[in-house]
Amino acid sequence: MEHDVFLLNGFDRAVIVVYLLALVALGAVLRRYASASLEDYYIGGRKLPWWLLGLSGMASYVDITGTSLITAFLFMIGPRGLFIEFRGGACLILVFMMLWLGKWHRRSGCITGAEWMRFRFGERAQGQAASLVMALSTLIFTTVLLAYLSKGVGLFLASFLPFTPFQCSLIMFAVATVYTMCSGFYGVVFTDLIQSGIIAVAVFGVCGLAMTKIGALDGAFPDLAAAVTGNADWTSVTPAWECSFQPGYDQYNLLILCILFFTVKAFQQGLGEGWDPKYFGARSDRECGLLTFFWTWIVMLRWPMMMAFAALGVLMIGNLFPEPATITGAAELIRAAHPDLAAHEWSELLSRLAASPGDYPDLTAKLSTLLGEGWREKVLLLGYHPGTVNPERILPEAIKHFIHPGFRGMILIALIAASMSSFDSAVNKGAGFFVRDIYQRYLRPRAGNRELLWASYGIIFVMVLLALLIGFFAENIDDIWSWLMMGLTAGLGMPLILRLYWWRFNGCGFVAGTLTGLIGSILQRLWLPGLHVFTGFSLLIAVSLAGSLLGTFLAPAADRETLERFYRQTRPFGFWKPFRALLDPETRAATDRENRLDLASVPFALVWQVTLFLVPMQIVLLKFDVEFWITVVLFAISLFGLYRLWLRRIIREG
Repeated sequence: MEHDVFLLNGFDRAVIVVYLLALVALGAVLRRYASASLEDYYIGGRKLPWWLLGLSGMASYVDITGTSLITAFLFMIGPRGLFIEFRGGACLILVFMMLWLGKWHRRSGCITGAEWMRFRFGERAQGQAASLVMALSTLIFTTVLLAYLSKGVGLFLASFLPFTPFQCSLIMFAVATVYTMCSGFYGVVFTDLIQSGIIAVAVFGVCGLAMTKIGALDGAFPDLAAAVTGNADWTSVTPAWECSFQPGYDQYNLLILCILFFTVKAFQQGLGEGWDPKYFGARSDRECGLLTFFWTWIVMLRWPMMMAFAALGVLMIGNLFPEPATITGAAELIRAAHPDLAAHEWSELLSRLAASPGDYPDLTAKLSTLLGEGWREKVLLLGYHPGTVNPERILPEAIKHFIHPGFRGMILIALIAASMSSFDSAVNKGAGFFVRDIYQRYLRPRAGNRELLWASYGIIFVMVLLALLIGFFAENIDDIWSWLMMGLTAGLGMPLILRLYWWRFNGCGFVAGTLTGLIGSILQRLWLPGLHVFTGFSLLIAVSLAGSLLGTFLAPAADRETLERFYRQTRPFGFWKPFRALLDPETRAATDRENRLDLASVPFALVWQVTLFLVPMQIVLLKFDVEFWITVVLFAISLFGLYRLWLRRIIREG
């Protein structure tokens, strides 16, 4: 087997191996702290400072899979690819968690979102059922999220290792599973601290490289980008009515409609979020806001890095395929040799062709003649649809093409670290729901701490195994992410919103809305996988809302004592008028003012976050034109408004 196509020298390999071994060792060291109690294992004993939780949040929102997918969109349409990720990757939900949802959940004193359901709906049948359904739906959502991570990790690492994408996913998840099992939330947070530093080094290194390459073209880069991608205004950040996406992604061609729809989706998801372990583990309301504010600032770092990789991808494709017809010809050769190849098998075959060309002598001889020197590197970039490159391969191939050995190992560690952080955060949350809210509550209420930890290990193993299988059969990364964000999130979202803002909503409504949405999203995936994302999202929202309302009016509200306790502790806005009189006049006035200012801060916070991501991307592209200065002015105005309405209140509380 020839390995030169993977371009990792001995130093690169040594750095990666040492890093992975260090993770396992750190997990073993932290096991003693994590195993002290379930509260320590799942939320760090509520002892961790806000800045450390914020760093952990950033690391958990940066991963190989998301970085590969967003880089793909940025490669296809330039910085406007950010707007496509309003559906989830742009993390607009952070605005709502920062302003009020984080503190609302922390006030409960709970450990998991399912336990919070009993706090909201009571300990009787409705509350118990809501808690159980919340735990089960979160396990399903977490498993699909892990499948998404596995698909991206496999595609990425297969460009550097002599294995197929599935084998790479298996290796990566095996290491991550071991250290996550051992260290719990302590492992999540402390490894995220280390990984955040590694990510920062990679960001500045890659951005500097891209800016140097773009500057060397002396203003010719926009024309090259337009020629490679087919988008004339590739460097623009102004939303266009229509952009040109390649087959497989052409459902996003009407960009303005996508932006509007995905903004609605961001509100739909964001208004019901906040049950992250970081908020349950925060030490105060103030720290919930601070950790999310800090989290948003540092998660910004991924956007200039991804923009840099997308720009390097443009340079790479222009260099490797000066004659675009060779892309079509190479794909047709592969299809002729393997006419029954399914979409999800395409990347597996390309990895085998590059790693073991001797196993396919006739085909590889034709490919090497057509593609010329470096054909094994080029073949990995071929898209499943004729005449296209695979945009989800841009990230790893740009690293191979432009990053020198030695520093390449550091970049790989940064991206592996990011993916590990997302993995351990998701796994820790899912395991917490199972052990705390299913196993301990219904199966083994008298189980000791040691048994509960072993139960946690078991459910982690099951989730990872199922995720690997789902990831293997997915067509591409966007295939899983679209269903996760526009299918499952739509199906599960309405009950999560209603539980917070409407006092009459009950446990029966939550169960009915969640189950109808969950079942509907699964059936849509199985029977109507080609349904347009807009249609599927709207349909699932309607189904879930109908189930929520039907269940609510078929059963009584939660008992008065439960609702009064919930309102006194949480103090939400919305349809809670019958309970506002419970607060003394001074507290009621302070609560009304707090809620009013939180709501008024939303537009400023959203503009601040979007422009915070856009400005550094424009800097990477050396785009200092009128668009750039408009973005800077919008950023300054929105940050000032956010400070006046929200941030200075948070600072004064300290």
